[in-house]
Amino acid sequence: MILGYIRCSTADQAKDDRSSLQVQTDIIEGYARTRGADRFGVQIFTDAGVSGAVKLAARPAGSDLLAALAPGDTVIASKLDRMFRSASDALNMLELFKAKGVHLVLFDMGVDPVTGDGTARLLFIILAAVADMERVRIKERTAEGRKAKKARGGVIGKVPFGYRKVGEGRAAVLERDEREIAAAARMRRLYQDRYALPQIAELLSNDGYVSRTGKPYTPMAIRRVVTEARQ
Repeated sequence: MILGYIRCSTADQAKDDRSSLQVQTDIIEGYARTRGADRFGVQIFTDAGVSGAVKLAARPAGSDLLAALAPGDTVIASKLDRMFRSASDALNMLELFKAKGVHLVLFDMGVDPVTGDGTARLLFIILAAVADMERVRIKERTAEGRKAKKARGGVIGKVPFGYRKVGEGRAAVLERDEREIAAAARMRRLYQDRYALPQIAELLSNDGYVSRTGKPYTPMAIRRVVTEARQ
């Protein structure tokens, strides 16, 4: 039995390149035809919108794939990084496949199973380590980019209360929202005067202070604002 595995992260799904789910499927079905099987003789497991940082066994389709393995099966993925991004996970799964008598083919490394003892296995181990290092570097570059953007006054994550985002993308910056700042000050005064949170919400609404969605502030939102003020 030929079992195919395909995966795309959320960002990858919008791309029309070798990372797309359809192209991965075409590669797997093409491999199956060279082995005498038609597309109906291939079972494909799909993880759409799943990060490669998640270990294979922890992914929904990855877990199903591992449960379906039987001796003599061949598992194929179009690229190593579709199946593995962690060197430790790659090596652990390699040993698991070998112990189960299952062949693993990674098309970007050729058509020979990497579960053997030849050159394909050595290349797999080296490339798995390289992929793991690149994953770490991507994480580091992302963190560095976020830090630099924050230093420039750029928007990182959720816009804090009392500010608004101006601009889009890398050019986005935070500016004070005077109306939210005034609303926060009124919340704190009323809270200090021992008004209940639902009462504060009603008074704010009567005064024309509403949330960013145009709806009255909820007691939970008010609690968050007055609690953060005391920290």
